[in-house]
Amino acid sequence: MRLLKLIGLSAVLALLIAVILRFDPERIAAGLVSANPIYVAAGLLLVQIQIVLSALRWRFTAARLGQHLGVGQAIGDYYLGTLLNQLLPGGVAGDAIRAVRNRAHGDDGWKVPAQAVLFERIAGQGVFFLIATFGVMLWPLLGGAAIPEDLRLLLSGFALAVASLAIMFLLALRFPPRRIQPQFEGLKVALAQVFLQGRAWIAQSLFSVVIVASYIAMFMLASAAVGAPLPALAAVTAIPLCLLMMLIPATIAGWGAREAAAAALWPLFGYAASDGVAAGILYGILALVGAAPGLVFILAALFSRRNR
Repeated sequence: MRLLKLIGLSAVLALLIAVILRFDPERIAAGLVSANPIYVAAGLLLVQIQIVLSALRWRFTAARLGQHLGVGQAIGDYYLGTLLNQLLPGGVAGDAIRAVRNRAHGDDGWKVPAQAVLFERIAGQGVFFLIATFGVMLWPLLGGAAIPEDLRLLLSGFALAVASLAIMFLLALRFPPRRIQPQFEGLKVALAQVFLQGRAWIAQSLFSVVIVASYIAMFMLASAAVGAPLPALAAVTAIPLCLLMMLIPATIAGWGAREAAAAALWPLFGYAASDGVAAGILYGILALVGAAPGLVFILAALFSRRNR
């Protein structure tokens, strides 16, 4: 496992370095050095809003499943989880830590915490995929620069893949395999508690729309900070595609893949590929620095262990 992690880290660093070297490293460095501090400060503030709102969404989700999380506890654990997701491969280590830290005693003590973490992430990713999919499908109708044929095919493939996965998931819930049917029945009950009963979908949707919008706004701010302000069209087209690259499990917080996507998409809005790379790098820096308060909770956990 350590060897695989080392290989993954090396691949991420190699991809990022290759992208930087390929697209005018001097211009990329100049854009980062001269980044507008007002936009940078606004981006860091958005990270705090994202984490706090995400923690409250997690707390709401857990409550629907019968698990009580204090506000401070939820926010603290979410800062910790976000920081770990920024530093470790796969982007799910922090989520696993949240579930483990809040498990109860007994054989089933992990079940509700794991479901709460999973459903909280599903709520956010579901809204994100809806925005990305509709943006991709409507891009040709929304105007802007002409889309290259190879990118058009890629976008069409993405929309088809998302639709196929959604259909497969719904079919699996409706017609689960017999061997695991009891587990699926329990999953459907939990999903109903979290998203349907008592109009919970309203709160889930509001939380997720605001959180996803903040991620998009943060990328817009990062691009504007390096001297490449994007039109509103990019908020529902190019930026969701760049954020989508961050979900690739082989990466660490999307480094390399995010910048490569931005390098391909920013020229569609009249900017150099290097501007997209600089925006992607600044976005990654903002996300990492913004999650830095998670260090406090890591140090507190280490200090607590030493005193036992």
